[in-house]
Amino acid sequence: MVMLELENVETCYGTIQALFGITLNCDQGQVTTLIGRNGMGKTTTVSSIIGTLSCSAGEIRFRDEVISGRPAYEVAQRGIGLVPEGRQVFPNLSVRENLIATAANYSDSDDPWTLDKVLDFFPRLAERLDNQGSQLSGGEQQMLAIGRALMLNPRLLILDEATEGLAPLIRQEIWRRLEQLKESGLTILLIDKNIDEMAPIADRHFIIEKGQVVWQGDSDALTDDAELKARYLGI
Repeated sequence: MVMLELENVETCYGTIQALFGITLNCDQGQVTTLIGRNGMGKTTTVSSIIGTLSCSAGEIRFRDEVISGRPAYEVAQRGIGLVPEGRQVFPNLSVRENLIATAANYSDSDDPWTLDKVLDFFPRLAERLDNQGSQLSGGEQQMLAIGRALMLNPRLLILDEATEGLAPLIRQEIWRRLEQLKESGLTILLIDKNIDEMAPIADRHFIIEKGQVVWQGDSDALTDDAELKARYLGI
């Protein structure tokens, strides 16, 4: 089943066009990645999906329902959770308050994510439960941002720059947790620059260049093609 589908999506910032007919899909239970150099339209694509930017053309469907044109809160209520670039945790709220602030069960799960379940998943957060968001390390803030998104009980989890700026050991922990989420059946759309670490858990990749999808394929095809990575990813 296709969970999320973008068809010929165009998005502008005022009179400046940023996306030029983006077409991609995320299948249920799979990890799909959107990759490319900085400034090529990845975050704009995410913003278009979650409703913080309006599409000027094309259509976005989630579970066969058109969501393009809907406000961001309605998109979230349909079961899309976002871990934004830069984490954006609430700096003056405690870890506990960050996690429960927007908690919901948008997927109507019989075994929903709760505060205790998130703390079991990220034990480090349990140790910092009463600390403010501003008192956490970058890695702890990313765990908190993921935990906050999981507290929505989403059907689709989007992570924009999942491991950017994190130390290698923390990156490895984040990848392990994402693999566990995939094994649980959660559908994931992932943006990250660490191709070699991302490839083992990903099912399909879309490369974006100047607001257009220029390549799609599986992890073997991506990692085996040095010319492709050099041309579009600078690797």
